[in-house]
Amino acid sequence: MPPPTPAAVSRYLNITRYTSRGQQREVCVLYRSSKKRSCTWTNENRRKSRSFRMSAGTVRTGEGIASASLLRYCRCHHEADTLSCRGNLLHPGRPLGAALLSHSQHSWPQGQAVPQGSHVRLNLQTGEREVRLGEEQLKYWTEEHREEEALRSSFNPDELKRAMKKIKEDWKLASKDTEQKDSVASKFRTMEELKKDMAQLDLLLETDVQIMRRLLEQFNSSNSTSEQRLSILTELEYLVHQVDNAQTLCSMGGLQFLLEGLNSSDFRLQESSAFVLGSALASNPAVQVEAVENGALQTLLTTLATAQQLRVQKKVLFAVASLLRHFPYAQRHFLTHGGLQVLSELFRTDNSGILRTRIVTMLYDMITEKELIFQGGLDPVLDASHDERRRQYSKVSLQEELLEKGWCILVPQLLESSENDYREKALQALLAMAPVCLDQYRSDGSLQASLHSLKQEYQDMIQSEIILAEENSYFEEIVELIDALQVKMK
Repeated sequence: MPPPTPAAVSRYLNITRYTSRGQQREVCVLYRSSKKRSCTWTNENRRKSRSFRMSAGTVRTGEGIASASLLRYCRCHHEADTLSCRGNLLHPGRPLGAALLSHSQHSWPQGQAVPQGSHVRLNLQTGEREVRLGEEQLKYWTEEHREEEALRSSFNPDELKRAMKKIKEDWKLASKDTEQKDSVASKFRTMEELKKDMAQLDLLLETDVQIMRRLLEQFNSSNSTSEQRLSILTELEYLVHQVDNAQTLCSMGGLQFLLEGLNSSDFRLQESSAFVLGSALASNPAVQVEAVENGALQTLLTTLATAQQLRVQKKVLFAVASLLRHFPYAQRHFLTHGGLQVLSELFRTDNSGILRTRIVTMLYDMITEKELIFQGGLDPVLDASHDERRRQYSKVSLQEELLEKGWCILVPQLLESSENDYREKALQALLAMAPVCLDQYRSDGSLQASLHSLKQEYQDMIQSEIILAEENSYFEEIVELIDALQVKMK
């Protein structure tokens, strides 16, 4: 098949690929010099490439256009369906370093810009970056278009003014933020500056440990008056709510002076000392252990049995409850040292009902926490001391002691109170003691009569609350407690 006649183009070198009907592929290379224009055919069965020199201009192919103004030498070769042209740069710093005249992927020189819209991939075998240029990208990537792009990418004066104005605005905002931070920081002073100022004012900045040490020294001073000691105990009560402070106070010997305060003849010192001790013992196992080892339980029971002031009895009972809570070792010692006898005497002599309610609540808490331990209330996997706790609680025979000391008859007396809260606490305690007190309940006619009358009273309250469209769930809970207790007594 004769080759077609090349078109006479004044400024382009035409490179056109033709495919015959068989496997033969031919390439026509048309190049132009100042004197002549010729076309050389290369058959891939005979020779796959030839070298030639190119003049400045643009290389045009059937698959795209690329600038050749920077190419010195070019070797065109035909491989499968790919026609490509690669060459050396006259000016290596310029952006175009290779003309890729194919839709296939070709390696792209390092650091050279890639035309917009090209497809880029990384060859993992060779480590080279490969670029595929379409016809539109090749047309675009000419010297003429690059010059136009450079002009379009440059700032005009108005755009430059707007950019500079924005930079100034951003700088002002950043400076304003910095000034604002500096102004906020200037309102505060460092700890060293505060210490210096306080030293000039004869003031001293102290830690909690230093404060407690100073307070103990003042309390033990022979020159301290009762009023000063009461003020010291008030400050200590505030501090010992923190677990670490309570333990530090014990390590300083503070526990001993608190126990001495319980033996004071001044009931105000007794009250304040019991209050500080109870606050230090609350949910603090380390202080609980040290208190038992120093005989605090015996001192508290003695004070509770001999105190005449209600306010002292309330604070001492608070300290006893804090010492016994979640501490089976102390609970066992409480039973063996006659704690229930002391509480029963206090229960009988209390006419106000305040101490009765607190005593019943404490006994109820002791019963329920033991039940939770034996019912698996704590996860044995998470609580490594679970077995030891069960062993210690097994030695606390609280319910048997309650039955023996007559608490199955004492607790129902709290139902005679007119306070709903007192009645609720009594019903909860009666249900907790039911496993050992059922026979006593069934033989107590006054208890059955009280339950019947209370149930009728609270049902009437519920009906009245329904009529008034008010909340009645609290009374319903009390009725549920009464029903549960009556079911157990049947």
